[in-house]
Amino acid sequence: MGKGNKKRILAIRLSALGDVAMTVPVLLSVTRLNPGVRFLFITKTHFAPVLERLNNLEAHPFEGKGIHKGIRGLWHLKGELKEKDFDAIADLHAVLRTGILKLFFSFSGKPFESLQKGRREKKRLTSGDPGGFKPLKSTHERYADVFRRLGYKASPNAGDILKREVWPNNFDDGLTQSGWIRVGLAPFAAHSGKCYPEQQMKELIELLGTVPNLRVYLFGGGQREIEVLDSWEEEFPYCVSVAGKLALTQELALISNLRLMISMDSGNGHLAAMYGLPVLTLWGVTHPYAGFTPFNQPEANSLLSNREKYPAIPTSVYGNKVPKGYDKVMESIPAERVYKRVLEVLQESDH
Repeated sequence: MGKGNKKRILAIRLSALGDVAMTVPVLLSVTRLNPGVRFLFITKTHFAPVLERLNNLEAHPFEGKGIHKGIRGLWHLKGELKEKDFDAIADLHAVLRTGILKLFFSFSGKPFESLQKGRREKKRLTSGDPGGFKPLKSTHERYADVFRRLGYKASPNAGDILKREVWPNNFDDGLTQSGWIRVGLAPFAAHSGKCYPEQQMKELIELLGTVPNLRVYLFGGGQREIEVLDSWEEEFPYCVSVAGKLALTQELALISNLRLMISMDSGNGHLAAMYGLPVLTLWGVTHPYAGFTPFNQPEANSLLSNREKYPAIPTSVYGNKVPKGYDKVMESIPAERVYKRVLEVLQESDH
């Protein structure tokens, strides 16, 4: 039997939320092209709702700060997995922890393939070398490559998305009639170099308020973000903050009912893309060339900071390096420009 005929794959992606979401179109592609395939997927417990939308997947919890901490904890995890039935291992993370798991499984006879992150070309992309400024392979394709090396077909396309879900029944947004345009807005990111300035974000919200029957849903997490978004909800009557009010599974159901998501280079954009939504991403010190654009989005949906003024962009892959003088790069993306693209996308989706 060829390894491509094996039916259950152990997949590993421990973090972060956006990266886990990016695996979904690839898993759906593998499912579509390899009938009967099933997945056992190791990830953090609170990310499981993202993956459990797939009916051929079992999520296995990873507690990196608890029972699975350190080498002893990973050995414990390996022991847990001995009770499971799987034929091949797809490491979609390629970090020290998964490298240790690879060592533990090296005598099992099960094929094990790891993500090739392209560190060398990403380092050159962020080095300021003009010769290195070119589009790199997308993360979705890098994930797909792992399954291909295991002998499975994988070719993500526009149809590899999740279906719209039922509106969360415990969340009342006050809308009783149809015809409303629901737009998501996720204004925060893990690093300041990827966050749109608050004043310009409020300018954008004011512009969105001029669109008839448009409601803006604000996404975020953590106490400070919740406080900011709650204050915007009070200031703008057409805004609804969902931050801190819904469990992830409910938040996903709400996202699936949006017409459009506006986000930074961050996880919410990838969550929306799982459902085939148009996603506008605002890019600061990072850049789409690194391969983290949300799934199946046209180039026009990536709104970039002014690279003529800030030629060192991208300064890092993840947005955690902001050189001197680059702390205001996103001010070069006018709110009017974002608003104009929103109108274009809404018009396109009407046809």
